[in-house]
Amino acid sequence: MRLRIKTNFALLLTLAAVSALHAQDSGKPAATDPKPYRMELEAGYTYVHSNAPPGGCGCFSLNGANATFAWPVMPGRFALVGDFTITHASTASTAGNSLTLSTYTAGGRYLPRLSHSPVQPFGQALIGFAHAGGTLVQGANPGATNAGAAFAANIGGGADLKATPRFSIRLIEADYMLTTFNNASNNHQNNLSISAGVVVHFGER
Repeated sequence: MRLRIKTNFALLLTLAAVSALHAQDSGKPAATDPKPYRMELEAGYTYVHSNAPPGGCGCFSLNGANATFAWPVMPGRFALVGDFTITHASTASTAGNSLTLSTYTAGGRYLPRLSHSPVQPFGQALIGFAHAGGTLVQGANPGATNAGAAFAANIGGGADLKATPRFSIRLIEADYMLTTFNNASNNHQNNLSISAGVVVHFGER
């Protein structure tokens, strides 16, 4: 009888210890679980290096702004992204033509997790369409018959630096931006887009 009592008592102590350890572990989700990814809105400055005129490089620069919205689909890993960017160049050709380039793209973003780091890198791929305006593509001698809407794609990535629980700084985002305006040559333009800005996070951390 005493042996049975001692055995039962030992089992009770073991169960109590296991329960206590489990309670301690469940009370510390932040130490083991990845940080949740929240909805965010980023706004910033965008620089585009383009070669819209056909033949050789024909390179010129555009300056403008962007707004990007990200919606998490898997906390800490993936998000759906929508981006609107508009840039302008007052001189986009040797003839002094102007160009206003707008892109509307959406796609997916991957966020690798860096433990205990305030920097969050990301990679993304977006597709959509682009709109071109200005004397380079309009006027008496239009340079692109599909200036109203042409296929566009952004492939690249960047890095955000956490400033506060609500705000981050987009240190840099660099994308290869493809546009497919008709240009009487190869009907595509290879552009480099670089941006930086401020990110606002929504929801509870």
